[in-house]
Parts: sequence; structure tokens; C-alpha cells
Amino acid sequence: MLLNLGGVAVQCLNMLNFFAAGVILGVAEAPGSIVEGGSPALAMLFLELYRNGFMIAQVFFGAWLLPLGYLVLRSGFLPRLMGVVLIVESAAWLTYALQFFLLPSASGVSYVSSVIGFIGEFSLMLWLLIMGAREPAPAPAPAPA
Repeated sequence: MLLNLGGVAVQCLNMLNFFAAGVILGVAEAPGSIVEGGSPALAMLFLELYRNGFMIAQVFFGAWLLPLGYLVLRSGFLPRLMGVVLIVESAAWLTYALQFFLLPSASGVSYVSSVIGFIGEFSLMLWLLIMGAREPAPAPAPAPA
């Protein structure tokens, strides 16, 4: 859960970059603005920072799927295959984040990780909504003496 919390914290702080771009573009329309000349370039800088910050948050979210998948795999409350899919999704999501920073022109990894992510997380959601977690079998009642 700490990895998920880290991703949420990074994403919340990252939203400041997104709002900053909007503020800059809104201020640029006002007459006599301080940032009149360079506002579109400055807004694009903040949008690029937002995009990079979003991918940094995805590293935390992808890393969180590994212990989640392990817990699903070992718990016995959910299908073991779902745990394996979540572990594979973790590897795919982390590969996507690495690809984004190391090979920005290659976009093929993003399609594969998105498909695996959809299958893993959507199947987990559907399973919990429709089937729920299996309840453990009740302990046998002691025989009357």
C-alpha cells in the first residue's frame, strides 16, 4: 500500500504542473500581463513536466501491482491465474515507464502494457463485483460427546 500511496502523492503534486499551465494561459489573455510574450512556451513546459510526472507516478503504480499479484496468488481467495496476470501486468507497466524515459520514440510497449493492464485490473474488478472473495470453508463442528 505504501507504493500505491507514493504514486498518489506524486500524482497529486504533479497536478500543480497541469494547473500552472492553465493559469499561465489564462493570465496571458489578460491585458498588461507580466508573461504576455512567452506564455505559450511556458505553458508547454509545464505540460511537459506534467507528462513526465505522470509517468513517474506510473512507476509507483506498476510496482504496487507486484505485491498485489503475489498476495492474490498466495491467498486462495481469488483465482491464482489472476495473481499471475497482475504480476505480468506489473512487469509490463514498469517496462512501459522505462520505455517512456529511455526510448521515447518507441511506442509499441505502451500498447502491450495497456492491454495487459486492462485484462488484469478489469478482471480483478469484475471478479470482486460478481463473484466476490471466496469465504473459507467453515470449521467442522465438534462431535457431541
